[in-house]
Amino acid sequence: MINRKKPRKKFLVVSTLLIFTFSLFSNTQPAIADPLPRKILSGWIPYWNMKEAIPAIVANGDLIKEVMPFWYSLKSPSKIADDYTSANPSIPMAIPLATMRDSGFTIIPTITDETLNADGTKPLALAKMLADPATRAQIVKLISDLAFSKNINGIDNFDGIDLDFETFAFVDPSSSWPSTRVNWVSFIQELSNTLHAKGKLLSLTTPYLLDPATGKKGYYVYDWASTGPMIDRLRIMTYDYSTTNPGPIGPIDWVERTVSYAVSVVPASKVYVGVAGYGKDWITKVEGTCPSQYASAIKTNAKAAAVIMKDMPGLATKNGATPTYSEVNAEVTFTYQKAYTVKSDAGVVTTCTATHTVWYQDARSYSVRAQLVAKYHLAGLAAWTLGWEDLAASEAVRTVGRAIAPDQVISTLTFDTNEITYGIPVNLKGVFQLQDKQPISGLPVHLEIRTVGEASWREILQTATGPDGTVIAPLTLGNSTFVRLRSDASWERLGSQSSELQVFVKGKLSVNAPTSSPVGSQILIHGTVQPKRTGVEISLERFVSGAWKPSGAKTQTDISGGYSLSVTETTRTPARYRVIMGNDEKIAGQVGAVFTIVIY
Repeated sequence: MINRKKPRKKFLVVSTLLIFTFSLFSNTQPAIADPLPRKILSGWIPYWNMKEAIPAIVANGDLIKEVMPFWYSLKSPSKIADDYTSANPSIPMAIPLATMRDSGFTIIPTITDETLNADGTKPLALAKMLADPATRAQIVKLISDLAFSKNINGIDNFDGIDLDFETFAFVDPSSSWPSTRVNWVSFIQELSNTLHAKGKLLSLTTPYLLDPATGKKGYYVYDWASTGPMIDRLRIMTYDYSTTNPGPIGPIDWVERTVSYAVSVVPASKVYVGVAGYGKDWITKVEGTCPSQYASAIKTNAKAAAVIMKDMPGLATKNGATPTYSEVNAEVTFTYQKAYTVKSDAGVVTTCTATHTVWYQDARSYSVRAQLVAKYHLAGLAAWTLGWEDLAASEAVRTVGRAIAPDQVISTLTFDTNEITYGIPVNLKGVFQLQDKQPISGLPVHLEIRTVGEASWREILQTATGPDGTVIAPLTLGNSTFVRLRSDASWERLGSQSSELQVFVKGKLSVNAPTSSPVGSQILIHGTVQPKRTGVEISLERFVSGAWKPSGAKTQTDISGGYSLSVTETTRTPARYRVIMGNDEKIAGQVGAVFTIVIY
């Protein structure tokens, strides 16, 4: 099992500064067959591995929806360390951020707690902070401020936060977990409320948990059942199963038991299963006497060396080993021997031979874990770390992604007419089909409207498609309105949205006028407009010498939608008139019916 005293990421940090340039990242994406694969791959981008990670995510953009820059660590309740800038001083953070944003990725940076528990010397450091409501609130604000940060152009840097507070669970005694768990849940709730209030995502990365009913709880301090409703992502570290002793990185039965419990307490659509882009190399036996310069490292109790996936075939070939795929574990293993020999100036030869055992995940391993995504309808995979996988592993995920690609939904919207009179219904018709024109029956559909000048859409009807994939509904509108139909995304189908159609609504105009009037008397013409609106311009026109010409002064409707016009005629004659209702931004104008007043 995992050695609870050892965090899983610290051993991967290298001290060499990687210099890289983003001008090389314009690689075209690999040819993509139709349909596009489901975007089931996510993963971390460590600050020390930018040279490999950035080209990898760009090349696999068809598989990746979101990425987690592994750039930050909590040092104290008042400080988050920017590990990226200190490691890459010559490359401003804005450059990789622009590359990720231009590639369309959701960017959720990771914050760790490793600096609070450096080398395991500070047990209960985080637990004490979370136990104090004031300090907890300070940490929530600190993290939220990072999530809300903007670049120099005022654009948000990030889409949320990935919280990878794992070190405390390895350092703190398990006897402290019951009390820490209560404060942890409060912390996640407070952070969730703050982030969600501004539309930011909360991703939680944790070690494994198991069903308590089995008697094997795992790292229950994280309390998935309580925090599940509060978070948007759960990324499970289903790796580092074997640490001290040789064994699989994450045996598939253990991975599936973890996933099975996760989806029983957290919606599967939030769950990501971890995959390892690295393997481990243990020394299992040493024969002979090792030279002094090797003696401290070449021993059976030495910490396993980490080797990235792409380098594993070369390690096996170099040492004459034949990798064997374990169907039981869905991982690869091999054993090799290596001699360490030194000849002194006096001609004395000192030598030892070490037996090494290696375990790692390859393309087949990734494929099996991707199939768990399909089986449980998970959100996807989370790779530690992106850029370490080989091309075959990416293609294995792509193959599964294509097999479970959601269907594309084509939605269309039409009306009987695009101009209606107030109060008169118009028939709306929507059609929902797959790309091959097959109708989709029983699909939940939302009818949404937005009047002119409004920024947001309002739902006014929920319905479902009929056997022929259609939705028909009468729609009565009070203003000129934009209308659209929308269907939600599901595991089987992508969400769809019809084109936005604008329906122009003409107001109703009533006219009350006398049929006759004496010469020289004031003629009063009044009426109302519908919908009732104040400030609508109303004018009167008279037919003179074959043309309509303005007659009398214009007016505006009052608060009840009423108006009153007046005109005086000096000649005895039948006079033909019409009232004109002006436009505004929400109602189309109307020309009233022609009426005649006999002037006597």
